[in-house]
Amino acid sequence: MQVDFTEGRLAVKVDPSGHLLNSFIDLINLALTRFSPEERRRIGVHTCPGNDLHSTHSADVDYAELLPSLFELKAGNFLHRARGASRIAGASLQIIRKHMRPDQRIFVGVIAPINPNIETPEEVRDRVLEASEYIPVGQLGTTDDCGFSPFFDNTSLSRDTAFAKIQARCARHGNGRGN
Repeated sequence: MQVDFTEGRLAVKVDPSGHLLNSFIDLINLALTRFSPEERRRIGVHTCPGNDLHSTHSADVDYAELLPSLFELKAGNFLHRARGASRIAGASLQIIRKHMRPDQRIFVGVIAPINPNIETPEEVRDRVLEASEYIPVGQLGTTDDCGFSPFFDNTSLSRDTAFAKIQARCARHGNGRGN
């Protein structure tokens, strides 16, 4: 199961004091207490600046204002938008490294669905390698930044492009020995 928490960044934008964000964190944690610890390890939390109608509502919010509180959630998996603005990747990965707990897995976005350019498998590989400099490999996974719009409102990204992006993320890379 995945909790879509785009409201996290929006809460920071609407209320810079952090009270609204903390209320959301408390509310989500209250809901998560209904699950066993084993079930919570399988629950993921996704955060991004939104991707409705091929636009964002809170891209101007710095992840530094959200990420420390995000890892207070009692979930086992976190899906992190990192590619939509490549300038944020390294800085946000440093914050993740500082605040993540040993029992949490981080799925880093290596595909930007809002960008029509198709990533190459080599770009995806390099993004994974960059993330592995900050997040232990046993806790690292990959994902798409925001997912591909499920509401049939994204007419700027064709189905073929979406599948090509997914294929780039799933491509296998050789180990330098001809594999």
